[in-house]
Amino acid sequence: MIIVFSGSDGSGKSTQIKLLQSFLSRKQLSIKYLWARGGYTPVFLFLKMILRKLFGKKLPEASDSKERERLFRKGSVSSLWMAVAIFDLIIYYGLYARFNLLLGRVVICDRYIEDTKLDFKRNFGDTFNPGSFMWRVLILIAPKPNKSFLLYVPVDVSLERSKLKNEPFPDSPETLKWRLKYYLDEKHFPSEQFFKIDCQQPVEVIQTIIRNHIEAA
Repeated sequence: MIIVFSGSDGSGKSTQIKLLQSFLSRKQLSIKYLWARGGYTPVFLFLKMILRKLFGKKLPEASDSKERERLFRKGSVSSLWMAVAIFDLIIYYGLYARFNLLLGRVVICDRYIEDTKLDFKRNFGDTFNPGSFMWRVLILIAPKPNKSFLLYVPVDVSLERSKLKNEPFPDSPETLKWRLKYYLDEKHFPSEQFFKIDCQQPVEVIQTIIRNHIEAA
């Protein structure tokens, strides 16, 4: 089966995934953990490393947000970046995730297609077209999750937890508020598809809820 975790930064996705992995391992199940966001898969990161070696300072680092924004304002650059990122996700989910499912593994995804869709909406606005051919191929070829969890916390809690974790590139309060609005919107993240959990509860309570849903599925 494939299990997906989406949601707010600082909501405890990593903690809950680790606890779930331990729980499933005790049941003698083989597990594959996958973390991905559009433009941040292992293959894409490798390509960016090669390009930086070839072009040196012409390509901005992840920490140089102003230079990245200036570069992505060019329509051709942002369109090419998204096309490569989507193609990479087609391979990552459509081939790699499915391959692990064929091996009989439980695939746990830390973020999934809908999270990348939010990233693209926020970062590229109207330049991102969810009706494009490549995006529709991604939706078609990516395996449908057996269970999707959406973990969320209020913006102030997310900011506080990011400080405690010393996040190198935390989202701004405005971005966190924008994302939370979409996460809780039934049109974009419907409850029949995503089981939503307010993660201000104790860690053990949240894990029990998740395990109960996994066992039921």
